[in-house]
Amino acid sequence: MARTALRVDAVLVQAVIAGALSFAHLHDLAAAAGQDGWKAWAYPVSVDLLLVAAWRRLRSDGPSRLAWCWFLIALVASLGANVATAGFLDLEHPPALLRLGVAGWPALAFLGGTLLAHSPTARTPTPDTPAAPDPTPAPEVEPEPFPAAAPAPAPVGTADDAPALPAAVAVPAALVDHARKVAADHENRTGTRIDIDTLRARLGVPPHMADAIAAQLA
Repeated sequence: MARTALRVDAVLVQAVIAGALSFAHLHDLAAAAGQDGWKAWAYPVSVDLLLVAAWRRLRSDGPSRLAWCWFLIALVASLGANVATAGFLDLEHPPALLRLGVAGWPALAFLGGTLLAHSPTARTPTPDTPAAPDPTPAPEVEPEPFPAAAPAPAPVGTADDAPALPAAVAVPAALVDHARKVAADHENRTGTRIDIDTLRARLGVPPHMADAIAAQLA
């Protein structure tokens, strides 16, 4: 715990020293360019505030060209003051370009601060909400029809009052298949072919239909 506190304190001390030196260099450069009194002290405040505003925009809203542009401008102004006061420029006779840059800095810093404070940030578009499913129920599937059931046995009358039968009787295919299974089962059990009376009794059909079924089984 003590090591962590010592490390944080060392970083803060280093930041204070670097900030104080940069602040003093900016003040000296502004004073050399003809800005005396309180104006010379306002320049380093302006540069540092623009640098902090651009860095805060980068940290809060993510990388953007606007924030990076003004961060680099403020950084160049700060580094330029440090280099200029290290003996690379004659501060007793500053060049005209330096005077021009110092004189135009307030307007440039005001523009940068205004853009950083009032420019809208890019927001990630929210995905469209998917449409709700159609509440209409799916159509019902009709069940497949079952094979036609065998017709109910008709009452057996006497030979005298029975009507004349047509020459051909239509027999459903399902009934023929069932009769074929019944005939095969009878032949397996008894060893003899099934007769018409037994077939009619097993199927429960009238005599004329039993004859038509037997004809198809022959």
